[in-house]
Amino acid sequence: MSGLPIAPPCQVLYPVAMRNRYSAIVQRDGKWFVAFCPEVPEANGQGKTREECLQSLAAAIELVVDYRREQGLANAPRGAEQTSILV
Repeated sequence: MSGLPIAPPCQVLYPVAMRNRYSAIVQRDGKWFVAFCPEVPEANGQGKTREECLQSLAAAIELVVDYRREQGLANAPRGAEQTSILV
């Protein structure tokens, strides 16, 4: 046992800003850059510059991950423990 308190159900004990590394596949399409993320296939980005495209992709990934988290929490069994881990 680590000696850390157990988080009550549906409450984050140690909120942290999650940071993960994702792959970005970027290509030029006419005057635009487009990108997608193999790990999060629902996310894609676009922009007139490569940097703008990558920022757009990062925002899309964040939206997908946040949505998945919300859905997962909403569907968690009653009384189940929720806590955070850093990956």
